[in-house]
Amino acid sequence: MATALVIENDPTDDVRRLGEWLVEGGLELRVLRPHAGDELPADLDGYVALVVLGGEQKPYPLPDGTLGAPWFPQLEGLLRKAVRHRVPTLGICLGAQLLATSHAGVVELSPSGPEVGPTVVGRRDAAETDLLFRYVPLIPDVFQWHADEITELPHGATLLAASTRYPHQAFRLGDRAWGLQFHIEPDTAMIADWATDSALLDQLGYDPELVVAACDRVMADIEEVWQPFAIRFAALALGELSGDGVRRNLPLLGH
Repeated sequence: MATALVIENDPTDDVRRLGEWLVEGGLELRVLRPHAGDELPADLDGYVALVVLGGEQKPYPLPDGTLGAPWFPQLEGLLRKAVRHRVPTLGICLGAQLLATSHAGVVELSPSGPEVGPTVVGRRDAAETDLLFRYVPLIPDVFQWHADEITELPHGATLLAASTRYPHQAFRLGDRAWGLQFHIEPDTAMIADWATDSALLDQLGYDPELVVAACDRVMADIEEVWQPFAIRFAALALGELSGDGVRRNLPLLGH
């Protein structure tokens, strides 16, 4: 069984539904939890893909010079190796920000304020030729839960999705590494955990119950778009993705 390495940066953001879809696509997952003391590998030998999840940490040094997490330098090194060696890579929220910072992109506290809850993003023209994004709808549903923003993409990155307030919603580095500022992995229980005593919701003045209910209403819409996206990512890792971005004998949308 081909194995994908999954890095869980925070216990509040596990691989959840994304993991189910990747397994459905034929991958075995090895989840490392550096927040719980797991050591990160020096390289990606033996892995066919890398997935880096989100978390509450900052992807840049804090004002006192401390790092968002002590394992971030090594994780950024893994992300650089993944891009250099063309290992299929997917970064989610914080994971996308670390993909950017590891390649000289810039992440900062967003001047637009936090972005939380169900939203949509707009697919860019470059997505038409992207192996994973070409079959994503023009305005897909996503979940947002962040206060930081990728303000400058790495040199050579391809912008794949944007929104008015946050222009860098999805990007690709090289031909096999993708960063998603938004979330696709949560189920309703995870969203409910995030909404409990949430500083971001307090800052925005949002009612937690309304946010959770709004997210729950779009769960099926999220799955309709992002389950096939995850299947295509798994197919790429397995060497089964054709040049037109389709894994043969699988639907483009839905199950």
